[in-house]
Amino acid sequence: MRMQLATWPEVETYLRTSVGVILPIGSTEQHGPTGFVGTDALTAEMIAIEVGAKIDAMVAPTISVGMAQHHLGFPGSMTLRPSTLICVIQDMINSLAHHGFERFFFLNGHGGNVATLTAAFAEVYAESSFGTAASNRPSLRCILRNWYMGEKVRKISKEAFGDDEGSHATASEVALTYFGFPNDADRVARVPLDPARAPTGTIYDADDYRRQFPDGRIGSNPGLATEALGKQLFEASVEELCEDYCKFIETA
Repeated sequence: MRMQLATWPEVETYLRTSVGVILPIGSTEQHGPTGFVGTDALTAEMIAIEVGAKIDAMVAPTISVGMAQHHLGFPGSMTLRPSTLICVIQDMINSLAHHGFERFFFLNGHGGNVATLTAAFAEVYAESSFGTAASNRPSLRCILRNWYMGEKVRKISKEAFGDDEGSHATASEVALTYFGFPNDADRVARVPLDPARAPTGTIYDADDYRRQFPDGRIGSNPGLATEALGKQLFEASVEELCEDYCKFIETA
């Protein structure tokens, strides 16, 4: 059930049988000439909604802007400072904990969020350790899962794309959005890529990124992305994450 499409009595009823919630988190940043600016948030959200539907889990609103300062050289990209994102995550967790949620399953679509999410979890646990958490707050557990790191997903990506997967504007994430948003995919997929596979390297700040990788891609050839492959990746990720969520909820 999507929390944004539920009424408060429905959320209250849900909490009588489950204290778990899925929180999709992504980013708003460039994904090359053929990838959507919202790729990381869109992929996390579409998978989270399907997982929630299959196992009757509540899905919180998506955190659509993440830690992406290095993408600011490209129009449309947005970022939160790590410190800001930590506060956002803390406040969301504490808001939901106030109502009785205890298990927080963050479903992530952006690698740049990982360090900040981990730090945010540490801050939440520190509130309990130092005794500064609200007196009515239950014992909380948080977990991070990246939709693209599952064994089945990685197997599909390796077989379909090999070294053309890359590390940003990857063929897999672009394929997944093409499956989710086929009408928009028809518009952007035709843009030529030169070279087909982007170069690789290390990036630092936004200016350095734009200078080294002027079309935004790193090591990837999303020209190989198709709606059909996106469907395979979607189904594999949903299957794996349903299992992960259920195990997490059952853990003390």
